Amino acid sequence: MRELRIQAVGAQGDGIAEGSFVPLTLPGERITAEMTGARGELVEVLEPSPDRVLPPCPHFGVCGGCAFQHWDAAPYLEWKREQVRFQLAREGLETEVLPTFASPPASRRRVALHARGGKGGARLGFKERRSWNLARIETCPVSNPKLVAAFPALARLAAPFLEHPKSAPTLHVTLTATGLDIDVTGVEAKSGGLSADARVRAAMIAGEHDFARVTMAGEMIYMARQPMVKLGPAVVALPAGSFLQAVPQAEKAMVEFAVEAARGASRIVDLFSGVGTFTFRLAEVGSVHAADSSAPAIAALKGALGTANGLKAITAEARDLTRRPVLSTELNKVDVAVLDPPRAGAFEQHVEIAKSKVARVVGVSCNPATFARDAKILVDAGFRLERVLPVDQFLWSPHIELVGVFSR
Repeated sequence: MRELRIQAVGAQGDGIAEGSFVPLTLPGERITAEMTGARGELVEVLEPSPDRVLPPCPHFGVCGGCAFQHWDAAPYLEWKREQVRFQLAREGLETEVLPTFASPPASRRRVALHARGGKGGARLGFKERRSWNLARIETCPVSNPKLVAAFPALARLAAPFLEHPKSAPTLHVTLTATGLDIDVTGVEAKSGGLSADARVRAAMIAGEHDFARVTMAGEMIYMARQPMVKLGPAVVALPAGSFLQAVPQAEKAMVEFAVEAARGASRIVDLFSGVGTFTFRLAEVGSVHAADSSAPAIAALKGALGTANGLKAITAEARDLTRRPVLSTELNKVDVAVLDPPRAGAFEQHVEIAKSKVARVVGVSCNPATFARDAKILVDAGFRLERVLPVDQFLWSPHIELVGVFSR
Protein backbone atom coordinates (compact mmCIF):
# COMPACT_ATOMS: atom_id res chain seq x y z
CA MET A 1 0.00 0.00 0.00
CA ARG A 2 1.25 3.47 -0.88
CA GLU A 3 0.28 6.99 0.14
CA LEU A 4 0.00 9.53 -2.70
CA ARG A 5 -0.98 13.15 -3.31
CA ILE A 6 -2.98 13.49 -6.55
CA GLN A 7 -1.74 16.32 -8.76
CA ALA A 8 -4.09 16.17 -11.76
CA VAL A 9 -6.55 14.06 -13.71
CA GLY A 10 -5.28 12.51 -16.94
CA ALA A 11 -6.98 12.12 -20.29
CA GLN A 12 -8.26 8.63 -19.38
CA GLY A 13 -9.84 9.83 -16.15
CA ASP A 14 -7.17 8.57 -13.76
CA GLY A 15 -5.72 10.68 -10.97
CA ILE A 16 -2.00 11.27 -11.58
CA ALA A 17 0.56 11.32 -8.78
CA GLU A 18 4.34 10.92 -9.08
CA GLY A 19 4.06 9.03 -12.35
CA SER A 20 1.33 6.78 -10.94
CA PHE A 21 -2.29 6.49 -12.09
CA VAL A 22 -5.16 5.88 -9.69
CA PRO A 23 -8.80 5.96 -10.89
CA LEU A 24 -11.66 7.57 -8.93
CA THR A 25 -9.40 10.22 -7.41
CA LEU A 26 -9.35 14.02 -7.78
CA PRO A 27 -6.66 16.73 -7.84
CA GLY A 28 -5.39 17.72 -4.41
CA GLU A 29 -6.50 14.56 -2.65
CA ARG A 30 -4.25 12.57 -0.36
CA ILE A 31 -4.98 8.87 -0.74
CA THR A 32 -3.71 5.39 -0.12
CA ALA A 33 -3.66 2.92 -3.01
CA GLU A 34 -2.65 -0.65 -3.77
CA MET A 35 -0.12 -0.30 -6.59
CA THR A 36 0.76 -2.71 -9.40
CA GLY A 37 3.52 -1.03 -11.33
CA ALA A 38 2.41 2.47 -12.29
CA ARG A 39 -1.29 1.71 -11.81
CA GLY A 40 -3.16 1.53 -8.56
CA GLU A 41 -6.54 0.91 -6.98
CA LEU A 42 -7.89 3.37 -4.48
CA VAL A 43 -8.00 2.07 -0.90
CA GLU A 44 -8.89 5.18 1.10
CA VAL A 45 -9.25 8.92 0.60
CA LEU A 46 -7.34 10.47 3.50
CA GLU A 47 -7.95 14.11 2.48
CA PRO A 48 -10.85 14.54 0.03
CA SER A 49 -11.03 17.31 -2.53
CA PRO A 50 -13.64 20.01 -1.86
CA ASP A 51 -14.92 19.12 -5.35
CA ARG A 52 -15.71 15.52 -4.37
CA VAL A 53 -19.45 14.77 -4.36
CA LEU A 54 -21.62 11.75 -3.63
CA PRO A 55 -22.01 9.62 -6.82
CA PRO A 56 -25.68 9.34 -7.87
CA CYS A 57 -25.40 5.71 -9.03
CA PRO A 58 -25.13 2.69 -6.72
CA HIS A 59 -23.01 0.89 -9.35
CA PHE A 60 -20.35 3.62 -9.53
CA GLY A 61 -16.85 2.31 -8.93
CA VAL A 62 -17.68 -1.18 -10.19
CA CYS A 63 -19.37 -0.38 -13.50
CA GLY A 64 -16.91 0.81 -16.12
CA GLY A 65 -19.38 3.15 -17.80
CA CYS A 66 -18.72 6.26 -15.68
CA ALA A 67 -15.46 7.66 -14.36
CA PHE A 68 -16.43 11.03 -12.87
CA GLN A 69 -19.66 10.78 -10.89
CA HIS A 70 -17.65 11.75 -7.80
CA TRP A 71 -16.60 15.12 -9.32
CA ASP A 72 -18.65 18.31 -8.98
CA ALA A 73 -20.07 19.51 -12.30
CA ALA A 74 -18.22 22.83 -12.67
CA PRO A 75 -14.62 21.55 -12.32
CA TYR A 76 -15.50 18.40 -14.29
CA LEU A 77 -16.76 20.42 -17.28
CA GLU A 78 -13.82 22.81 -17.04
CA TRP A 79 -11.45 19.81 -17.12
CA LYS A 80 -12.99 18.74 -20.42
CA ARG A 81 -12.50 22.25 -21.77
CA GLU A 82 -8.84 22.16 -20.72
CA GLN A 83 -8.35 18.78 -22.41
CA VAL A 84 -9.44 20.36 -25.70
CA ARG A 85 -7.02 23.28 -25.16
CA PHE A 86 -4.24 20.80 -24.39
CA GLN A 87 -4.75 18.78 -27.58
CA LEU A 88 -4.84 21.94 -29.70
CA ALA A 89 -1.68 23.25 -28.02
CA ARG A 90 0.15 20.02 -28.90
CA GLU A 91 -0.31 21.02 -32.55
CA GLY A 92 0.62 24.64 -31.86
CA LEU A 93 -2.98 25.86 -32.16
CA GLU A 94 -4.75 28.48 -30.06
CA THR A 95 -8.35 29.63 -30.27
CA GLU A 96 -11.38 30.51 -28.20
CA VAL A 97 -12.58 27.35 -26.45
CA LEU A 98 -16.13 27.94 -25.30
CA PRO A 99 -17.59 26.56 -22.05
CA THR A 100 -18.42 22.87 -22.34
CA PHE A 101 -21.98 22.00 -23.31
CA ALA A 102 -23.33 19.70 -20.59
CA SER A 103 -25.68 16.86 -21.45
CA PRO A 104 -28.25 16.31 -18.69
CA PRO A 105 -28.64 13.05 -16.75
CA ALA A 106 -31.19 10.50 -17.98
CA SER A 107 -30.66 11.63 -21.58
CA ARG A 108 -28.84 8.76 -23.32
CA ARG A 109 -31.00 7.18 -26.03
CA ARG A 110 -28.38 4.58 -27.03
CA VAL A 111 -26.69 1.97 -24.84
CA ALA A 112 -24.61 -1.14 -25.47
CA LEU A 113 -25.52 -3.88 -22.98
CA HIS A 114 -23.42 -7.03 -22.62
CA ALA A 115 -25.06 -10.38 -21.90
CA ARG A 116 -23.71 -13.45 -20.11
CA GLY A 117 -25.35 -16.76 -19.27
CA GLY A 118 -26.06 -18.07 -15.79
CA LYS A 119 -28.23 -20.44 -13.75
CA GLY A 120 -30.85 -17.74 -13.23
CA GLY A 121 -31.02 -16.89 -16.92
CA ALA A 122 -29.23 -14.20 -18.91
CA ARG A 123 -27.37 -11.51 -16.99
CA LEU A 124 -27.26 -8.07 -18.61
CA GLY A 125 -25.10 -5.09 -17.83
CA PHE A 126 -21.97 -3.08 -18.58
CA LYS A 127 -18.38 -4.25 -18.28
CA GLU A 128 -16.69 -3.67 -14.97
CA ARG A 129 -13.99 -1.05 -14.76
CA ARG A 130 -10.82 -2.32 -16.51
CA SER A 131 -12.23 -5.84 -16.69
CA TRP A 132 -14.07 -8.26 -18.97
CA ASN A 133 -16.34 -9.18 -16.05
CA LEU A 134 -19.95 -8.07 -16.22
CA ALA A 135 -21.36 -5.51 -13.82
CA ARG A 136 -25.04 -6.35 -13.54
CA ILE A 137 -26.93 -3.08 -13.82
CA GLU A 138 -30.33 -2.36 -12.30
CA THR A 139 -30.35 1.39 -12.82
CA CYS A 140 -28.39 3.91 -14.89
CA PRO A 141 -28.64 7.66 -14.18
CA VAL A 142 -27.20 8.63 -17.58
CA SER A 143 -29.74 6.66 -19.62
CA ASN A 144 -33.27 7.60 -20.64
CA PRO A 145 -35.70 6.09 -18.10
CA LYS A 146 -37.48 4.23 -20.90
CA LEU A 147 -34.26 2.33 -21.60
CA VAL A 148 -33.73 1.58 -17.91
CA ALA A 149 -37.29 0.30 -17.58
CA ALA A 150 -36.63 -2.12 -20.44
CA PHE A 151 -33.56 -3.76 -18.84
CA PRO A 152 -35.46 -6.83 -17.53
CA ALA A 153 -37.15 -7.36 -20.91
CA LEU A 154 -33.81 -6.95 -22.69
CA ALA A 155 -32.29 -9.60 -20.41
CA ARG A 156 -35.04 -11.99 -21.51
CA LEU A 157 -34.33 -11.12 -25.15
CA ALA A 158 -30.62 -11.85 -24.66
CA ALA A 159 -31.19 -15.46 -23.56
CA PRO A 160 -31.76 -17.02 -27.04
CA PHE A 161 -28.58 -15.34 -28.32
CA LEU A 162 -26.55 -17.21 -25.66
CA GLU A 163 -27.34 -20.54 -27.37
CA HIS A 164 -23.68 -21.24 -28.21
CA PRO A 165 -21.21 -21.33 -25.27
CA LYS A 166 -18.77 -19.09 -27.18
CA SER A 167 -21.35 -16.38 -27.82
CA ALA A 168 -20.89 -13.11 -25.94
CA PRO A 169 -23.82 -11.01 -27.16
CA THR A 170 -23.91 -7.24 -27.00
CA LEU A 171 -27.31 -5.59 -27.36
CA HIS A 172 -27.03 -2.21 -29.05
CA VAL A 173 -30.28 -0.58 -27.99
CA THR A 174 -31.64 2.65 -29.47
CA LEU A 175 -34.72 4.47 -28.25
CA THR A 176 -36.58 5.73 -31.34
CA ALA A 177 -39.89 7.50 -31.89
CA THR A 178 -41.54 4.16 -32.66
CA GLY A 179 -39.99 2.03 -29.91
CA LEU A 180 -36.78 0.20 -29.06
CA ASP A 181 -34.48 -0.85 -31.89
CA ILE A 182 -32.05 -3.62 -30.87
CA ASP A 183 -29.11 -4.87 -32.94
CA VAL A 184 -27.30 -7.89 -31.41
CA THR A 185 -23.62 -8.56 -32.13
CA GLY A 186 -21.13 -11.05 -30.69
CA VAL A 187 -23.07 -14.22 -31.54
CA GLU A 188 -20.90 -17.21 -32.48
CA ALA A 189 -21.14 -17.65 -36.26
CA LYS A 190 -18.44 -20.21 -37.16
CA SER A 191 -20.52 -23.14 -35.92
CA GLY A 192 -23.60 -22.24 -37.94
CA GLY A 193 -24.87 -19.17 -36.14
CA LEU A 194 -28.18 -18.89 -34.35
CA SER A 195 -30.55 -21.83 -34.78
CA ALA A 196 -34.06 -21.45 -36.19
CA ASP A 197 -35.49 -22.31 -32.78
CA ALA A 198 -33.47 -19.56 -31.06
CA ARG A 199 -34.55 -17.04 -33.70
CA VAL A 200 -38.19 -17.91 -33.11
CA ARG A 201 -37.80 -17.58 -29.35
CA ALA A 202 -36.10 -14.18 -29.78
CA ALA A 203 -38.91 -12.99 -32.06
CA MET A 204 -41.57 -14.17 -29.60
CA ILE A 205 -39.91 -12.34 -26.71
CA ALA A 206 -39.56 -9.20 -28.84
CA GLY A 207 -43.27 -9.37 -29.65
CA GLU A 208 -44.25 -9.88 -26.01
CA HIS A 209 -42.37 -6.71 -25.03
CA ASP A 210 -43.46 -4.70 -28.07
CA PHE A 211 -39.96 -3.94 -29.34
CA ALA A 212 -39.93 -2.12 -32.68
CA ARG A 213 -37.17 -4.20 -34.28
CA VAL A 214 -34.55 -6.84 -33.43
CA THR A 215 -31.66 -7.58 -35.78
CA MET A 216 -28.49 -9.65 -35.48
CA ALA A 217 -25.53 -7.80 -36.98
CA GLY A 218 -28.05 -6.14 -39.29
CA GLU A 219 -29.91 -9.35 -40.20
CA MET A 220 -33.63 -9.18 -39.49
CA ILE A 221 -34.94 -11.29 -36.58
CA TYR A 222 -38.16 -9.42 -35.81
CA MET A 223 -39.87 -6.17 -36.81
CA ALA A 224 -43.21 -4.79 -35.69
CA ARG A 225 -42.55 -1.20 -36.77
CA GLN A 226 -39.84 0.65 -38.66
CA PRO A 227 -37.65 2.54 -36.13
CA MET A 228 -37.97 6.25 -36.93
CA VAL A 229 -36.00 9.28 -35.74
CA LYS A 230 -36.63 12.97 -36.26
CA LEU A 231 -33.65 14.91 -37.56
CA GLY A 232 -34.51 18.58 -37.79
CA PRO A 233 -37.58 18.85 -40.01
CA ALA A 234 -37.15 15.32 -41.46
CA VAL A 235 -38.31 11.91 -40.24
CA VAL A 236 -35.77 9.20 -41.05
CA ALA A 237 -36.21 5.43 -41.15
CA LEU A 238 -33.17 4.26 -39.20
CA PRO A 239 -31.19 1.42 -40.85
CA ALA A 240 -30.32 -1.54 -38.61
CA GLY A 241 -27.13 -0.89 -36.66
CA SER A 242 -26.87 2.65 -38.02
CA PHE A 243 -24.94 5.41 -36.24
CA LEU A 244 -26.97 7.96 -34.30
CA GLN A 245 -25.80 10.59 -31.83
CA ALA A 246 -26.22 9.18 -28.32
CA VAL A 247 -27.91 12.18 -26.69
CA PRO A 248 -30.56 14.30 -28.45
CA GLN A 249 -29.64 17.44 -26.49
CA ALA A 250 -25.97 17.13 -27.47
CA GLU A 251 -26.95 16.49 -31.07
CA LYS A 252 -29.10 19.64 -31.05
CA ALA A 253 -26.26 21.74 -29.60
CA MET A 254 -23.76 20.54 -32.21
CA VAL A 255 -26.18 20.92 -35.12
CA GLU A 256 -27.22 24.44 -34.10
CA PHE A 257 -23.56 25.45 -33.73
CA ALA A 258 -22.81 24.13 -37.23
CA VAL A 259 -25.89 25.71 -38.81
CA GLU A 260 -25.05 29.09 -37.30
CA ALA A 261 -21.51 28.85 -38.73
CA ALA A 262 -22.94 28.03 -42.17
CA ARG A 263 -25.26 31.05 -42.31
CA GLY A 264 -24.95 32.91 -45.62
CA ALA A 265 -23.73 29.90 -47.59
CA SER A 266 -25.42 28.94 -50.85
CA ARG A 267 -23.70 25.58 -51.35
CA ILE A 268 -22.76 23.23 -48.54
CA VAL A 269 -21.15 19.79 -48.49
CA ASP A 270 -21.89 17.47 -45.54
CA LEU A 271 -19.15 14.85 -45.35
CA PHE A 272 -19.53 11.69 -43.22
CA SER A 273 -23.19 12.64 -43.15
CA GLY A 274 -24.63 9.37 -41.85
CA VAL A 275 -28.43 9.41 -42.05
CA GLY A 276 -28.49 13.22 -42.15
CA THR A 277 -27.92 14.45 -38.61
CA PHE A 278 -26.61 17.77 -39.95
CA THR A 279 -27.87 17.56 -43.54
CA PHE A 280 -31.52 18.48 -43.07
CA ARG A 281 -30.85 21.48 -40.81
CA LEU A 282 -28.07 22.72 -43.10
CA ALA A 283 -30.53 22.58 -45.99
CA GLU A 284 -32.48 25.35 -44.26
CA VAL A 285 -29.46 27.55 -45.07
CA GLY A 286 -28.35 26.41 -48.54
CA SER A 287 -28.30 23.48 -50.93
CA VAL A 288 -26.49 20.45 -49.48
CA HIS A 289 -24.58 17.54 -50.97
CA ALA A 290 -24.21 14.72 -48.43
CA ALA A 291 -21.69 11.88 -48.64
CA ASP A 292 -21.06 8.86 -46.42
CA SER A 293 -19.48 5.42 -46.80
CA SER A 294 -22.65 3.68 -45.58
CA ALA A 295 -24.99 2.94 -48.47
CA PRO A 296 -27.93 2.12 -46.11
CA ALA A 297 -27.45 5.46 -44.33
CA ILE A 298 -27.48 7.36 -47.63
CA ALA A 299 -30.56 5.41 -48.75
CA ALA A 300 -32.31 6.37 -45.49
CA LEU A 301 -31.34 10.02 -45.98
CA LYS A 302 -32.73 10.02 -49.52
CA GLY A 303 -35.87 8.25 -48.36
CA ALA A 304 -36.56 11.01 -45.83
CA LEU A 305 -36.41 13.87 -48.34
CA GLY A 306 -40.16 13.79 -48.86
CA THR A 307 -40.87 14.20 -45.14
CA ALA A 308 -39.42 17.72 -44.86
CA ASN A 309 -40.83 20.80 -46.58
CA GLY A 310 -39.26 24.17 -47.32
CA LEU A 311 -35.67 22.98 -47.61
CA LYS A 312 -33.07 23.85 -50.20
CA ALA A 313 -32.01 21.08 -52.60
CA ILE A 314 -30.37 17.98 -51.07
CA THR A 315 -28.32 15.44 -53.03
CA ALA A 316 -26.51 12.45 -51.54
CA GLU A 317 -24.02 9.74 -52.50
CA ALA A 318 -22.47 6.66 -50.92
CA ARG A 319 -18.73 7.25 -51.04
CA ASP A 320 -15.72 6.03 -49.05
CA LEU A 321 -14.26 9.40 -48.04
CA THR A 322 -11.05 7.84 -46.74
CA ARG A 323 -10.16 5.99 -49.93
CA ARG A 324 -11.95 8.41 -52.24
CA PRO A 325 -12.22 11.83 -50.58
CA VAL A 326 -14.10 14.64 -52.31
CA LEU A 327 -11.37 16.32 -54.37
CA SER A 328 -10.38 19.96 -54.18
CA THR A 329 -11.62 20.48 -57.74
CA GLU A 330 -15.06 19.22 -56.69
CA LEU A 331 -15.02 21.40 -53.57
CA ASN A 332 -14.20 24.60 -55.44
CA LYS A 333 -17.92 25.20 -56.03
CA VAL A 334 -18.71 24.83 -52.31
CA ASP A 335 -19.00 27.67 -49.76
CA VAL A 336 -18.99 25.62 -46.55
CA ALA A 337 -17.76 22.10 -45.78
CA VAL A 338 -19.10 20.26 -42.72
CA LEU A 339 -17.31 17.09 -41.55
CA ASP A 340 -18.24 14.59 -38.84
CA PRO A 341 -15.67 11.78 -39.28
CA PRO A 342 -15.08 8.71 -37.06
CA ARG A 343 -12.51 8.73 -34.23
CA ALA A 344 -9.61 8.23 -36.65
CA GLY A 345 -10.34 11.63 -38.17
CA ALA A 346 -10.28 12.54 -41.85
CA PHE A 347 -6.69 13.29 -42.80
CA GLU A 348 -7.12 12.67 -46.55
CA GLN A 349 -10.29 14.75 -46.76
CA HIS A 350 -8.71 17.67 -44.92
CA VAL A 351 -5.81 17.66 -47.37
CA GLU A 352 -8.29 18.10 -50.23
CA ILE A 353 -10.21 20.84 -48.40
CA ALA A 354 -6.93 22.66 -47.72
CA LYS A 355 -6.20 22.70 -51.47
CA SER A 356 -9.71 23.91 -52.36
CA LYS A 357 -11.36 27.34 -52.43
CA VAL A 358 -13.80 26.50 -49.61
CA ALA A 359 -14.23 29.61 -47.45
CA ARG A 360 -15.46 27.99 -44.23
CA VAL A 361 -15.18 24.60 -42.58
CA VAL A 362 -17.12 23.17 -39.64
CA GLY A 363 -15.36 20.19 -38.06
CA VAL A 364 -17.26 17.85 -35.75
CA SER A 365 -15.20 15.32 -33.81
CA CYS A 366 -15.41 12.66 -31.13
CA ASN A 367 -11.62 12.72 -30.68
CA PRO A 368 -9.86 16.01 -29.80
CA ALA A 369 -6.45 14.53 -30.71
CA THR A 370 -7.34 13.70 -34.32
CA PHE A 371 -9.35 16.92 -34.60
CA ALA A 372 -6.23 18.90 -33.65
CA ARG A 373 -4.07 16.91 -36.09
CA ASP A 374 -6.50 17.58 -38.95
CA ALA A 375 -7.03 21.20 -37.89
CA LYS A 376 -3.30 21.82 -38.31
CA ILE A 377 -3.63 20.89 -42.00
CA LEU A 378 -6.24 23.60 -42.50
CA VAL A 379 -4.40 26.24 -40.44
CA ASP A 380 -1.17 25.61 -42.34
CA ALA A 381 -3.14 26.17 -45.56
CA GLY A 382 -4.35 29.59 -44.45
CA PHE A 383 -7.48 28.86 -42.41
CA ARG A 384 -8.04 30.36 -38.97
CA LEU A 385 -9.60 28.26 -36.23
CA GLU A 386 -12.16 30.75 -34.93
CA ARG A 387 -13.71 28.89 -32.02
CA VAL A 388 -14.38 25.45 -30.58
CA LEU A 389 -17.36 24.14 -28.61
CA PRO A 390 -16.58 21.12 -26.36
CA VAL A 391 -19.58 18.84 -25.89
CA ASP A 392 -20.02 16.50 -22.93
CA GLN A 393 -22.22 13.99 -24.75
CA PHE A 394 -21.11 10.99 -22.68
CA LEU A 395 -21.82 12.27 -19.20
CA TRP A 396 -19.30 11.43 -16.43
CA SER A 397 -16.88 9.78 -18.88
CA PRO A 398 -13.49 11.03 -20.14
CA HIS A 399 -14.94 11.11 -23.67
CA ILE A 400 -15.07 14.58 -25.28
CA GLU A 401 -16.83 15.66 -28.45
CA LEU A 402 -16.42 19.06 -30.08
CA VAL A 403 -17.32 21.32 -32.97
CA GLY A 404 -14.80 23.75 -34.45
CA VAL A 405 -15.26 26.56 -37.01
CA PHE A 406 -12.55 27.52 -39.52
CA SER A 407 -12.48 30.39 -42.00
CA ARG A 408 -9.92 31.71 -44.46
